[in-house]
Amino acid sequence: MEARYQYSRVLLKLSGEALMGNAAYGIDVSMTDRIAKEVAYAHENNLQIGLVIGGGNIFRGLSAAAGGIERSTADYMGMLATVMNALAMQSALERQGVDTRVMSAIPMTTVCEPYIRRRAVRHMEKGRVVIFAAGTGNPYFTTDTAAALRAAEMNCQALLKGTQVDGVYDSDPKNNPKAKRYDTLSYQKVLSDDLRVMDSSAIALMRDNKIPIIVFSLHEKGGFDSVMQGMGTCTTIS
Repeated sequence: MEARYQYSRVLLKLSGEALMGNAAYGIDVSMTDRIAKEVAYAHENNLQIGLVIGGGNIFRGLSAAAGGIERSTADYMGMLATVMNALAMQSALERQGVDTRVMSAIPMTTVCEPYIRRRAVRHMEKGRVVIFAAGTGNPYFTTDTAAALRAAEMNCQALLKGTQVDGVYDSDPKNNPKAKRYDTLSYQKVLSDDLRVMDSSAIALMRDNKIPIIVFSLHEKGGFDSVMQGMGTCTTIS
């Protein structure tokens, strides 16, 4: 039976750490395969999907900058890490039979396509999953901001953020068992309470373009599909 989704085109943002699984760093192939299966299932049900993946499992620009590497250089190194993750996810999706394109904001035509907005839209219209790599192509911008920018450029109806927990809490649920989970939040509440769901520029960009942000857990099997059908546990920011 075909799933009935609330949206027809979405942008899914994953942290680089999501690809580590239980490892201390790097890429856990079993984890990328599990995520790819969920994306593939939604794709089979005619959901148009873009992906943005962070690079924190390989390289953290801010940490490197704090350690002495010049900030712009460190950020560019982090962008290259996101390309590695994008290629790993492309491989996992293609094992699931999904037609996929990696588009990089930093041109590197040997391994992927350069990011061109109209071409990316066309790929999605043709039913290809597009993985946007290398952030915005500029230092000082996070992959959260890159995800928000691509969601707006692709005219996505929602930005989904897969995290380690099943929504947004008023404090860290790992440290506070009494932390309260929100079902819904306003953009302004997230900004004024500094809830750190995404960086403030990403939240503001989604607010200005009236694109809801849906925060859900990557660890719940079938969570992506459930959230897309409006049944899963999540927090919706709008």
